[in-house]
Amino acid sequence: MLSKLTNLTSSNGFQNFREALRTILTNPICERFIIGIIVLNAITLGLETSPTAMAWGGTLLQVIDSMILVIFVIEILARIIAFGGQFWRDPWSLFDFAVVAVTIAPVSGNLSILRALRIIRALRLVSAVPSVRRVVGGLLAAIPSMGSVILLLLLVNYVFAVMGTKLYAEKFPNEFGTIGASFFTFFQIMTLEGWAGDIVRPVMKEFPSAWALFIPYIVIVVFAVLNLFIGIVVDAMQQQSDDARDAVIEVEKSDHQQLLAEVRALRTEIQGLRSETLMARQQSDNS
Repeated sequence: MLSKLTNLTSSNGFQNFREALRTILTNPICERFIIGIIVLNAITLGLETSPTAMAWGGTLLQVIDSMILVIFVIEILARIIAFGGQFWRDPWSLFDFAVVAVTIAPVSGNLSILRALRIIRALRLVSAVPSVRRVVGGLLAAIPSMGSVILLLLLVNYVFAVMGTKLYAEKFPNEFGTIGASFFTFFQIMTLEGWAGDIVRPVMKEFPSAWALFIPYIVIVVFAVLNLFIGIVVDAMQQQSDDARDAVIEVEKSDHQQLLAEVRALRTEIQGLRSETLMARQQSDNS
C-alpha cells in the first residue's frame, strides 16, 4: 500500500513537472526568446564567413555559438520531456531534433552549415499570423493543381523546343543547336528577360517569319498558362478563407447552442425553485 502511494505521488509529481514545462515552452515570451536566439545564431553564422569579423571577434563568435548550442539542446530535451510521444509525431519537432543532433555530432566542417537551418524554425511565426497562415495554406492546397499546370507547361515548351531546333539550329547553334539549348532559350523567352533583343530580333534578321513561332508561344505560355498559376493560388487561398470563415461560424453556432442549452437549464432550475418555494409556503400556511 505504501509503495503504491509512493508510486502515485511520484507519478503525479512528474506529471506536474511536465505540465509546468509545457506551460513554459508554449508561453509566447519563451517562443519569442527562442526565435531571437535563432536569429542571433543565423547572424553569428553569417559573421563567421567574414575574415574581418573572425579576425576582430572570432573567439567571441565561437563562445556565442557554443552558448546557443547549449540553449538549443536544453530546449529540445525540455520539449521531449514535456510533450513525450507528441514530440516525435510533430514534423517540426523532428526537424529541430535532427538539426541539433547534426550540430552535436562530430562532423566535418562543411556540414556545419546545417546549423544555419535552425533559422527555418522561425517559420513557426506563420501559425501566429492568420493572414500568413491562410497564404501558406493556400499555397500548399494549390500544389496538386499546380502540378498539372507544370506538366502542361513542360509539354508546350517541349513542342516549341523541337520546332525551334528543327528551324534554327543551323544558324543559331548556341540558342537552338540541341533540344536542351532550345528548351532553355524558350524558358528565357517565358521569363521575358531580354527575349526581344537577345533572341527574337537576331533570329528574325535571318528568318523574317520567325515571329510566327515566337508570338504564339508568348501568348500561349506567358499570357495564358502562367496566369493559371495565379488563378489556382487565388482559388486555393479563397477556399482557405472560406473554410476559416465556416469554422468560425460553426464555433459561433456551437457556442450559441451551448448558451441556449444553459439558459434552458437555468430556466428549468428557476421553475423548480419556484415550485419548491410555493410548496414550502403552502406547507407553512397549512401548519
